[in-house]
Amino acid sequence: MGHTLTIRIPAELATWLENEAAETGVSQGRIVRDQLEKAKGKAARQPFMRLAGSVAGPRNLSTRKGFSKQ
Repeated sequence: MGHTLTIRIPAELATWLENEAAETGVSQGRIVRDQLEKAKGKAARQPFMRLAGSVAGPRNLSTRKGFSKQ
């Protein structure tokens, strides 16, 4: 393994993690690593999301003159 990370999580999340580990027989660390890998994969599939909210302009910015219905 590479690095050690210590985090504080709410009691509700800690309870869920403990129960999930007990039910599945998978360590809490493995569950957290798996969830981080899933989150990393989702971010890689949506690189455009880094631009969300960064475009300024009129509301009809995407409309082109000559193609609107009258």
